[in-house]
Amino acid sequence: MTIELKNIVKKFGAFTALDGVDLKVANGELLALLGPSGSGKTTLLRIIAGLDWPDAGEVSFDGESTLGHGASERRVGFVFQHYALFRHMTVFENVAFGLRVQPRAVRKDEAGIRMRVKELLDLVQLDWLADRYPNQLSGGQRQRIALARALAIEPGILLLDEPFGALDAKVRKELRQWLRSLHSEISVTSIFVTHDQEEALEVANRVVVMDKGQIEQIGTPAEVYDNPATAFVHGFIGESIVLPVEVNQGCVRLGGKSLGIAVADGISGASKLFVRRHDMQVGPIGAGLLEGTIRHVRTFGPTQRAEVALCGGEGKTLIEIDAPRDRTLQAGDIVGLRPQRYRIFAAQD
Repeated sequence: MTIELKNIVKKFGAFTALDGVDLKVANGELLALLGPSGSGKTTLLRIIAGLDWPDAGEVSFDGESTLGHGASERRVGFVFQHYALFRHMTVFENVAFGLRVQPRAVRKDEAGIRMRVKELLDLVQLDWLADRYPNQLSGGQRQRIALARALAIEPGILLLDEPFGALDAKVRKELRQWLRSLHSEISVTSIFVTHDQEEALEVANRVVVMDKGQIEQIGTPAEVYDNPATAFVHGFIGESIVLPVEVNQGCVRLGGKSLGIAVADGISGASKLFVRRHDMQVGPIGAGLLEGTIRHVRTFGPTQRAEVALCGGEGKTLIEIDAPRDRTLQAGDIVGLRPQRYRIFAAQD
């Protein structure tokens, strides 16, 4: 099922949660809505589900307006962050709930319901827990049961609101891989909300980056990471070094010193230089465009992270860089730094 949103506006009093949002979601796509708290992503999800209504705009499924239909009429499955399982029901009855409350004209008979529930518990690999209650399950198991319940009514659209936010890091990573694999099997149009950039980049086909009720960028995970459209996207996705620079007639200066790097046409005046931590190359003094003194080094896995105080100006600018372990870094070393890949945005962006 395809989804199209046109000029969606939603206000809560004086606060504008969504400000003219346009979005198309293809049939069978797995899309992530990514952004900080208050960016409007959950509000947008609730409007798609029919749990909330926009003040202006249009919502269409397969070209047909849905604003005249309530949540129960939209064939949408919704998975909440905190599972919302019925504590007094077994796993089996939780999954069967949506089937049992369907209108009589479309409701399956008892044998059909039992068969559908068994199929879903097999799908989420938890058929052996059918007779247990939610309080007897782990967080990851509860989330999978919540997903099975949402799928029971065979929705055309699956919506997930921070589906892994309440889980620990190891379980979150396992469930990301599982959801990606599951989606390839069921191929239902799916949208999930997250503020976790790693989660969005790892799971989704496309990522919608939101801030302050507007869409900043839409693209594949590689596109939004490698080619951020705005300063916000660059700063939000991936860990970036941000340095205030001045651009004058194509010359980029930091603290009065020319960096000798190229800048896109049209950028002038106060600007910001963005560099990913791993894209700041470390070398001996004189080999870089910048110099700095290493204050502290932490090593983990194949990477070492160094805190560096940049030389020049007041000498108070601290940045963090990532470097491979084969380059020995020690506190007190003075090093040269050269940005390998970078973006410059006007300061007002």
